[in-house]
Amino acid sequence: MTIHTYAAKEAGEKLEPFTYEPGELGSQEVEIAVEYCGICHSDVSVVDNDWGISEYPVVPGHEIVGKVAAVGDAVTSLQVGEQVGLGWFSSSCMKCEWCLSGDHNLCQSAEFTIVGRYGGFADKVRAHQNWVFQLPAGLNPQTVGPFFCGGITVFNPIVQLDLKASDRVGVIGIGGLGHMALQFLSAWGCEVTAFSGSAEKEQEARNLGAHHFVNSRDPEAVKAMENSFDAIFSTVNADLDWESYLATLRPRGRLHFLGVTPNPTAVQMFSLLLGQKSISASPVGSPGITKQMLEFVARKQLEPMVEFYPFEQVNEAMDKLRHGKPRYRIVLQR
Repeated sequence: MTIHTYAAKEAGEKLEPFTYEPGELGSQEVEIAVEYCGICHSDVSVVDNDWGISEYPVVPGHEIVGKVAAVGDAVTSLQVGEQVGLGWFSSSCMKCEWCLSGDHNLCQSAEFTIVGRYGGFADKVRAHQNWVFQLPAGLNPQTVGPFFCGGITVFNPIVQLDLKASDRVGVIGIGGLGHMALQFLSAWGCEVTAFSGSAEKEQEARNLGAHHFVNSRDPEAVKAMENSFDAIFSTVNADLDWESYLATLRPRGRLHFLGVTPNPTAVQMFSLLLGQKSISASPVGSPGITKQMLEFVARKQLEPMVEFYPFEQVNEAMDKLRHGKPRYRIVLQR
């Protein structure tokens, strides 16, 4: 058997057709025939080796939707023909304290779908059954892919921080992550405020669920929000004036990072100490929380905003993400 993919042979190179022989299907593995695959900024980072962990050739793609093509002899949770999704993780050890407690996403030997193995810019991809998710009825397979990385990234802290419907939450950035965070938090019942440097996005932010909008380029507008929020999600990959955002938190408030800042984040200790505030971050969620997210999305009928490209235009799509401004996610389709 041969799997056909698009791969980068070196850091930053364009993707080219690449084939490999996957070998025998593992007893706990599921083989997915890929129909759709979202492009996440993490795909760009791994292709470019921004994090220093890439192994070439790199086959990106970790927001995968397709049908089960084959299952290993020990797979009990899925059947051939079922429509499924796969995200950032493709396997974990299943025996450490984190896996046994349900926090598989914290497993120290978890495998990334696009690092050290080949991802979903392909006709087929394989993963452990625990990380492959059956799609609930009512979800649109064309648009659900981005929820398997970007979506679970912003849904996971809602659960981890035990946010209540009565909480007031700010979201910094209305982009690939932020536009989904606005939808999730609003549907959860929170009072949501969008922070964006793009004033023209105000109506769109409100359409996505924001109750309030703050132009983050206006220091006075940010200052006017002091002592307002129980939590703030930062979804941007940028260095900002974090002291001003800490000031907008209520006592015991939390500034939670979901985007990767280019430089170390430094704050004054009194900004945390006096209000018993905290700074935190989280990765994508566990299998259990991912399933919870999918059920929530199906119940609330949420969808990311998506632009579609055929797989054959993968390099054009990658360039759009690198240099353009997709609104707000890109999905490759067959």
